[in-house]
Amino acid sequence: MSRAKMKLIYLYTRYERFWHWLQATLIILLLATGFEINTGFSLLGFETAVEVHNFVGITWLIAFAFFVFWVFTTGEWRQYIPTTRKMFAVIRYYSYGIFRGESHPVPKRKEAKHNPLQRLTYLSLAAMLLPVQMTTGFLYWSYNSWGEWGLSWLPLEVVALVHTAGAFAILQFLVIHLYMTTTGHAIFAHIRAMITGWEEVEEGVKVEEWEKAKSGA
Repeated sequence: MSRAKMKLIYLYTRYERFWHWLQATLIILLLATGFEINTGFSLLGFETAVEVHNFVGITWLIAFAFFVFWVFTTGEWRQYIPTTRKMFAVIRYYSYGIFRGESHPVPKRKEAKHNPLQRLTYLSLAAMLLPVQMTTGFLYWSYNSWGEWGLSWLPLEVVALVHTAGAFAILQFLVIHLYMTTTGHAIFAHIRAMITGWEEVEEGVKVEEWEKAKSGA
């Protein structure tokens, strides 16, 4: 099968790339220190791990607030609107078509950076999993103030359990995400795009109306 003609488009802004790599670094630090705190694994030492975990957690919370502000002020939130259109085509592609050299059914474009499966995944991550993780982490960190805030009724064990379960869910996403970065036309194509901002895509592929994310800025 001959390779489709490709062209470069500027897909990811500086802020998107900065946020992506900052968040990846913060998540890896949180996972490493969090598992050290809760297991026999030793890297930094318990006390240092706790201090680093708390500092990075607060940093992540603040950075996430800036990301939410950016998404809504630039109109990029439209990139995350979920849809079932071509969902099964995308699932079929990743489970079968990709191994046969088929073209992606929903190629990346400036107006449609994420395919239907990515939209659903990233929306679930940003709107549910991460807020729950940050909330439980903040509650755990501020445990000594629960009485003043009228939260003494909260069971600490449940908060800790939800926070730990969230950490494993994020780790699972991270592993899958790392694999998905290798599924471009070249193994490092997607990673290179997230460093430079320029993505190589097929020429002549029409962006359908439902895919478009028109900036509200």
